[in-house]
Amino acid sequence: MSYSFLLLARDGPVERLTLNRPDVRNAFNEHVIAELTHWAETLSASEVSKRPRVVVLGGEGQAFCAGADVAWMAKTVDYTEEENVRDATAMSRMFAAINTVPVPLIGRVHGAALGGGAGLAAVCDIVVAEERTRFGFTETRLGILPAVISPFALAKIGRSAARELFLTGSRFSAARAKEIGLVHAVVPLDQLDAAVDTYIGELLAAGPQAVAAAKGMIQEVWEHPAAETLAITANAIATRRVSAEGQEGLRAFLAKRAPSWSQPEEKRNPS
Repeated sequence: MSYSFLLLARDGPVERLTLNRPDVRNAFNEHVIAELTHWAETLSASEVSKRPRVVVLGGEGQAFCAGADVAWMAKTVDYTEEENVRDATAMSRMFAAINTVPVPLIGRVHGAALGGGAGLAAVCDIVVAEERTRFGFTETRLGILPAVISPFALAKIGRSAARELFLTGSRFSAARAKEIGLVHAVVPLDQLDAAVDTYIGELLAAGPQAVAAAKGMIQEVWEHPAAETLAITANAIATRRVSAEGQEGLRAFLAKRAPSWSQPEEKRNPS
């Protein structure tokens, strides 16, 4: 599938998805939203064997994503309330679709992640940020709210940080983003790709089905009170233990050998 505003490249088990509107710092408009939604929903609906094992999300040019496109915002000024609901619902659907893709998503963040760009960082499982990146939930500076991204941002940064950053709309550093849990690693620009590659290696060393199941379990457990999670978690681990991948991983550990998924491709699929 080719897109107008996204670059998509596959290298073995790793897929790289890049926002490609560098002239506007990869800002959102309705077309970017539609393409990201299509990408995420297509990936989730694809056969497990055809999915990548890791996806890296980045931005072309000087910034990861600077939020909403000015030209798009200018159009929405004249929208009716019903049109605004439709517009916001499409964006909510996009974030939800990205948030639930059944493979780990690494955010490669640089330059700026503002408004919806910060929301994109929030739906990544792992975020590596260049040390000079500026973040911000800047919507209140425009007299609006970070409403659509709030479920995902709150899950990452918690209510205390949200009370400060949502209300003030102030920009903050990559170091602060790491402090509040929005970012997991902060590195100089010349180390950004190496840091991303380290996480890719860690994820490829784990069982792909187990990684997908762990990602799904996090969401399910998060949505229930602690008292209701006993059956969810017990069933989750029991299912994994008796699965083919779980059996392989446990037996490999006991035999002090590498599991099949961490071996070179040519050894797993001899010609």
